[in-house]
Amino acid sequence: MKTHFKTIIVSDIHLGTKGSKSKEIVRFLKLYHCENLILNGDIIDGWQLKKSGTWKRKHTRFFNRVIKMIDNQKTKVFYLRGNHDDFLDQILPLQIGNLSIQTDMIYESAGKKYFITHGDIFDSITTNLRWIAYLGDVGYTFLLWLNRIVNHYRFKRGLPYFSLSQYVKGKVKSAVSYIDQYETELAKMAKAKGCDGIICGHIHKAEKRIIDGVEYMNSGDWVETMSALAEDHEGNWQLIYYNEIDFKSIRDLRVSSFFAGEESPVIPLKQVSFDASDDELNPPAFRKL
Repeated sequence: MKTHFKTIIVSDIHLGTKGSKSKEIVRFLKLYHCENLILNGDIIDGWQLKKSGTWKRKHTRFFNRVIKMIDNQKTKVFYLRGNHDDFLDQILPLQIGNLSIQTDMIYESAGKKYFITHGDIFDSITTNLRWIAYLGDVGYTFLLWLNRIVNHYRFKRGLPYFSLSQYVKGKVKSAVSYIDQYETELAKMAKAKGCDGIICGHIHKAEKRIIDGVEYMNSGDWVETMSALAEDHEGNWQLIYYNEIDFKSIRDLRVSSFFAGEESPVIPLKQVSFDASDDELNPPAFRKL
């Protein structure tokens, strides 16, 4: 897998919250170059910033990195509005040079059309019963807080990371049913728009599969999963998990490539998975081999 892609899509970074993996996403974007960077919603968590969230320097560094990609690599950046950064409604649409801020978009590549949206517009709870959506946000924030405590003690005992929120999603039937329905409805929407695929985020569940002949892809999140969608120049899509990147091998390879005069080193991955089992509780980085 090379370091340069045609398009990279990330979503649900939730900058302004304690759970945001802002350092990791910056490190990720330093490794990978792309012609198009699509920030698919919930990049800034306006909901939490209004309540108990805190904006830190590490969150600003993310946007510094994006600006450098625009200036140094001529990357085109598309920032799509999510439900947690709905404050963008006040300025949409907006384009400044290679930066475009909009609600959603149609992306065409390799003879295919993809409808790209954060996904909250299809969530009737978020759009019609906003107070319930806020209540759900409070519950998820609490799970992340509890998750840090649980994994602090697991780490001390030499145990692998355990995602409490993913466990709850996998055990609560209504949550499983909601995710299935969410994915199916998005696939229907893509077909109705005459698109070959749908690309979204919102539910923090990285996925790549075919639903009724439509390519359904979800970029995951940068709170727990730390995943991104990447398209090569032949139009092939894949999920990349941050925790599966072998940074030591990359560093060694880049050193050897430098002395050999090579310009585009290859990044080895420990594992890139498209089909994770429904009952898998651990993120890809901690799978037992």
